[in-house]
Amino acid sequence: MGPSNAAAVAALDAWPAWHAGCLALVGPEGVGKSHLAQAWAAKAGAVRLDREDPDVSAAAGRPALVEDVDQGVSEEALFHLINMAGREGGGLLLTARTPPASWPAALPDLRSRLNALPVGLIEEPDDIVLEAVLRRLFAERSIRPSEDIYPYLLRRMPRSAIHAREIVRRLDESADERQRPVSRALAREVLGDGADNLDLFD
Repeated sequence: MGPSNAAAVAALDAWPAWHAGCLALVGPEGVGKSHLAQAWAAKAGAVRLDREDPDVSAAAGRPALVEDVDQGVSEEALFHLINMAGREGGGLLLTARTPPASWPAALPDLRSRLNALPVGLIEEPDDIVLEAVLRRLFAERSIRPSEDIYPYLLRRMPRSAIHAREIVRRLDESADERQRPVSRALAREVLGDGADNLDLFD
């Protein structure tokens, strides 16, 4: 755990003492929202509901998790889930990239509830989190780079998990093409000293 997600972890750990039984876990793509949410769901014994067709009845008397709520969800279902969360045995964790106050809501009663929803915010990755992301991405590709690649990349790359994934992809492909190990020297050749200024998605 790093400083960028410490506040969100503390908010999750406060369960079941959330205000009205609800919490919105908010942060940009790739910062570990789903991982934290799934860990909470396992700990709380929560039912995981489909965002596109949430079964409200399945959340009666037990905690529930709905992910990526800002990408579209039934307003009526969300309204009922929020209302149910404060009842005995209930609870509701919602994940999204944007704060609840910015989610579309035509129902006035839902709008007021979203505006009042407590938020656990995950910020852009700090060095601790970003290094962990890089290590996981390399491991997913069965790559064991030299240890000095991490400080090199962290000093130069944009602060986002999306860019970390793209950098690892490019290094993997370049290593295959050149028949060389993934190292700081290869990273310097592929990304240059101004990696943060590169268009990584060319």
